[in-house]
Amino acid sequence: MIAHGRPSVGGPAATNRRRRSLFALTFLVTLGALVLYLCRDGIAARQIQPSRWQASSHFTATALARSPRSLTWSDRFSDGTPDFLRLADPADQAAFRRWFTLIAEYQTIRPPAEVPAEIADCASLLRYSYREALKRHDESWFRATGIEVPAPPGEISAWSYPHTPLEAALFRVWPGPFQPGDISDGAFAQFADAKTLVERNAYFVSRDVRTALPGDLLFYRQFGQSSPWHSMILVRSGAVPEVVYDTGPDHPSHRQRPASGDPGDGRPGELRRVLLSELLNHPEPQWRPLPGNPNFLGIYRWNILRGTQ
Repeated sequence: MIAHGRPSVGGPAATNRRRRSLFALTFLVTLGALVLYLCRDGIAARQIQPSRWQASSHFTATALARSPRSLTWSDRFSDGTPDFLRLADPADQAAFRRWFTLIAEYQTIRPPAEVPAEIADCASLLRYSYREALKRHDESWFRATGIEVPAPPGEISAWSYPHTPLEAALFRVWPGPFQPGDISDGAFAQFADAKTLVERNAYFVSRDVRTALPGDLLFYRQFGQSSPWHSMILVRSGAVPEVVYDTGPDHPSHRQRPASGDPGDGRPGELRRVLLSELLNHPEPQWRPLPGNPNFLGIYRWNILRGTQ
């Protein structure tokens, strides 16, 4: 009997050899495709990674935070502030001063209902203006703060808040010089009262207000008050210097205000912007920034500017 169709060549042994060859070829093709896919995926991952880094990095502080070995862990003034936070570039110093004074001054001209709720006294005005001055001032920042400026100052290039090894814990709250372990042991915090700001985060410059620069701080200690420590910000110098401050809830002018009809209703304190000349002739001598006034502690400057001016 003759079978019709495609003839068999070489018998069963040859057929098995062909099957094994086909299987091996299929395996090699599949393996090659898998290797190619993995290689391409690895390359893509390496290409994507820098863009993710760039998206999360505003300034060099992010790189510093992720590369602690590159940080300067010293504290050359033993004031508790690490040197990697100090603004050594004169352009950065100027940018910080402009932003700090601009932000503080802006709070005095906006409707009380638009003043950030966290600003309730003189220390909170300092904390808010300091922190916001050190942020990146992009469109999202302007939307979030509601601040409007005709010509924004330049940006700080050294680092931006909170992209530092300290993250959101910006203020020194413990005494003593900085140690690397302070990053995680509670030596820094997001909150600091007026006393802590002057003692741990700023340094004494002079008791002569003529030496003050925009962004410098005037500190007082008024005995007999529940909150004896008070601060003001010099926002303008030159021929007509000005200061801004928040009176806080203890100030007599706030306690004596009528219950309604006053623009400051609803705020614990009252934001003010006054000429330095008015302050020097204040009807209450304890508020005059004069060397002979024992309640006036003097002019102070932020530690991050120390050793630069």
